[in-house]
Amino acid sequence: MNKGKLIDKVSKDAGITKTLTGEVLDSVMENIMKALKAGERVTLVGFGTFSVADRAARMARNPQTGQLMKIKATRAPKFKAGKDFAELIAKK
Repeated sequence: MNKGKLIDKVSKDAGITKTLTGEVLDSVMENIMKALKAGERVTLVGFGTFSVADRAARMARNPQTGQLMKIKATRAPKFKAGKDFAELIAKK
């Protein structure tokens, strides 16, 4: 499912316009990203938790040349599914 299809489904379920649904979805995503950038965690009970993982600098080998190279430390977004969400997906 892509963003457009998600907007269609949410709009239909909530009984609101697609335009309003798109604006709300954009706002939710923007605010999650702003919170993560500020170092906060975002927890949606029953769905999951968004957080930021710090990755340390490390040495790696270039697979084409075999030469060692340094990879800089980075921060990456991380998502951990909540219990209800994980159980729903695990069931067949």
